[in-house]
Amino acid sequence: MTFAAPLEAKSIRFRARSFVAFTLTPEAPLDVWLEGLDHWIGNSPGYFAGRPVVLDLNTLKPDVAAIESLVGVLGHRGIRVYAIELDGHAALEPNLPPVLVGAKEATTDGLLPRKAWEDVSGTSEGEAEGRAPEAGPDRDKIGKAGASKAGDSEPQVEASGTLMIKAPIRSGQAIVHPHGDVIVLGSVASGSEIIAAGSIHVYGTLRGRASAGALGNRGARIFCRKNEAELLAVDGWYVTAEEMEGVSRGKPVQAFLDGDALRVSTLS
Repeated sequence: MTFAAPLEAKSIRFRARSFVAFTLTPEAPLDVWLEGLDHWIGNSPGYFAGRPVVLDLNTLKPDVAAIESLVGVLGHRGIRVYAIELDGHAALEPNLPPVLVGAKEATTDGLLPRKAWEDVSGTSEGEAEGRAPEAGPDRDKIGKAGASKAGDSEPQVEASGTLMIKAPIRSGQAIVHPHGDVIVLGSVASGSEIIAAGSIHVYGTLRGRASAGALGNRGARIFCRKNEAELLAVDGWYVTAEEMEGVSRGKPVQAFLDGDALRVSTLS
């Protein structure tokens, strides 16, 4: 009689990992909101490519059929919805993205409950035309500076929390820093992106996209020696390249919030 040796069971390894996710908050009338979204996509083609998107439906509060239609409409625009926020719904149809529960907003001071988001930013999400889709995180975080795709840029976080990047930022690279300012000693190529909780300083030419104050810091600013940016944003308020054409293009500038508008002024 022969006996087979027992198979050694292997354990399954689970590891937590965080990614940047963008939150879209549709508002009524939906056709006007979609028109604004199309304007954004037109100025920043491919902006949502490969990015997880959370659809916050607590303002719109659509029924299930409307949710399915909206997810499809966004999909045709190249926006893939990974999850949905909708209070009072534990689950949706199996063909729809899952409903998130226990969502939290990331800030420079930690994680806040959903009700405290407005206290952090000073304004409600998407409260005015011209506001960018939230460059906020997946409600868990924005991501560690060391995890940003800086390649050979060798980012170094100073004791003050400032992220120092000594090499140029190449096209396709993304720098995400949720703990303070970002300083780039070189240039920032077209097709690249910098997202910072604080201010952004570029000592070369800024050709990509720059989003300062991404976690609700209205006092953040963007500085660059030569403005060729595709998009500048502070606390979600943005201006595009075409809006800056003939005014501040090719010049040293600073971008900052002035009331409920993003102002781009030249530096002498």
